[in-house]
Formats: sequence, C-alpha cells, structure tokens
Amino acid sequence: MTPIKTAICSFGMSGRVFHAPFLHVNPGFEFYSVWEREKNLAKAIYPDVKVVRTYEELLSDPAVELVIVNTPNFTHFEYARQALLAGKHVIVEKPFAVTEEEGWQLIDLAEEQGKKISSYQSRRFDSDYRTVKKVIDSGVLGKLVEAEFHYDRYTPALSPKVHKETPGPGRGLLYDLGSHMIDQALQLFGDPDAVFADIFIIREHSLVDDYMEVLLFYPGFRCRIKSSYLVREPIPAYSVFGHMGTFLKNRTDVQERRLLAGEMPVGDDWGVESQTEQGLLHTEIDGKEVRERVPTERGNYMDYFTGMYEAIRNNAPLPVTPEEGVRIIRVIEKAYESVRTKCTVTFA
Repeated sequence: MTPIKTAICSFGMSGRVFHAPFLHVNPGFEFYSVWEREKNLAKAIYPDVKVVRTYEELLSDPAVELVIVNTPNFTHFEYARQALLAGKHVIVEKPFAVTEEEGWQLIDLAEEQGKKISSYQSRRFDSDYRTVKKVIDSGVLGKLVEAEFHYDRYTPALSPKVHKETPGPGRGLLYDLGSHMIDQALQLFGDPDAVFADIFIIREHSLVDDYMEVLLFYPGFRCRIKSSYLVREPIPAYSVFGHMGTFLKNRTDVQERRLLAGEMPVGDDWGVESQTEQGLLHTEIDGKEVRERVPTERGNYMDYFTGMYEAIRNNAPLPVTPEEGVRIIRVIEKAYESVRTKCTVTFA
C-alpha cells in the first residue's frame, strides 16, 4: 500500500478534528503538509508534518497528491480550481461550491486534468443517519408520507469566526448545517420536484441567516428540513412517518465529541452510540403492533477516507461524487430563490 501524501489547507476545527486524525491513523494516507499562516498548531500533535505559510508553497510541492480544501466556503471554488490546475486530487469540505455553476466548472476541470474531486459529506457516515436509512430501506414504515430532519443548536452568541458572521456568498445556516441535511434527504429520497423555503435572522446582532426551513416536494411525500441556533431543548433530529408506522431518532453520533476530546478514530467501539440513545420504532409487522427501540448502526467517518483511497489508487467509485455535491447546491440556490419570490420553485 502506497500512502497518499495529503495536504490540508487549514488547521482550525475542521482540519484538527475532521481530517488530520483520519489521515494519521489510516495507512492509506500520509498527513504530509498543512497550510498555517502564522502558527504551528499541527506540529504539536503531528511532529512530522510539513508546515507551509502560503498556498502557493503547498501546491508547488510535487510530493503532494491530494489537497483537502477546508477553508471558508467562499474560497472553496478558487482553492479547488488551483489545486486541480496544479495536478492534485481534491477533497472539498461541504459545501462543494457556492453556486451550481462553480460546481460544474470544477467537475469539468477535474475531468480535463484526469484528477479525482469529491465533496466531504461527513454526516452520511453518522450512526444516527445510518440507522434512519436502514429503517427506511427495510420498508417497515410502509409507504412514506412525511419526514422531518432537524439540526438545531443553542448558540445565541455570535461565532468568534468572523467569516461565519459576515454577510456574503456561501454564508449562513443553509450553506452550513443545511448542506448536511440536504445531502441526507437527497440520498434517501432522490431529487425533489420542487422546493419551498423560509430563511431569516433570529439572533440579536446577527447579520447572517440563522434560521431555516426548507420543504422538499415529492409525489405523495414531503421532506421538511429545519435548523435554528435558538433551540435550547432539542426535539428528535429525524422523524419519519409512513402508512404503517413512525420512526424517531435523536442526533447522537459520538464521533465529533470524541474527536474534539483529542481521541484518535480507532478501536472496535469507535462510532458506537450508547444504548440509551436508540431510536423509537412504532409500526405494524405481520399484523401485530410493534413499539420498540432499534439498535443503532455504527458511525465511522473513516469509511469516507477509505473510499477516497480506493478511488484514487484503484479507480473505485468515489464515496461522494462531485455531482452529488452540485445537487446540494442546486437545492440551496432554489431555496434562496423561493425566499426571494415567496413561491415554490421547480427543482429541475
């Protein structure tokens, strides 16, 4: 196995928590270099990593095969474009781009350069989502009529990350947490027929959207996606309703918490939730009413990185395709169009 020498474009929370640990423990990768403008935070944890002060220096190193673009949303397109032009494979943090047009440009450029490009949609690999998918795929709920996904927080204070609180392209809750839920909805239910949205500001002194509700229309079925920064007492993150029954599941994947605590993603218990967090299934099976807890599937972000290794080294399918990243942006753009026009917007 020849490790893929990988560079990360920043070492904030994203680089430190969601990327570096997986590159470090996966034998298919080498955490080779990182772009830190002034500090040397990565070296304190990974002494062998190469620290560079400019993006140009990072890209000019011929040893780098893969670049992870995990910088602010509005930089994703340009940094990914430069990495592809430098002959690197690319992972782009969500959202894949700010506009659908940018996304297609990156796809075309990657094809021209003969390089792989993927969007890092980590929440596909959460234990809670995987459990919801398994229940839906089993058919135990019958014909689905409605689903409601929540990704709520209680953070009334503004973020110290200035770029997140400054109005501009790619900012706001829909691009941030919304990207995760939209991806999950599209994976579960496919492309909607139409989109309707309500997006506005609810925190004092906020200048960016921090409340969102997006309604995806399917034939005989609706999926509602909601997020707010002012939810102190959370409700189920996933509520799915069908002709036969209901499934409720909290958002309880343990990976982020353990990564924030400095743990490495190893061991048989990685991504395993507590039994107390199991989802509730209330349905009918073989003519008998059933109300029971459902064992939670194991979550593992490493599955994404393993998939990327196989895609780059063995030309296997990407774990998340760039086209899937573009579909998410299309929903986001349709949602903002719906807010502007106060109308339901056709997705196609």
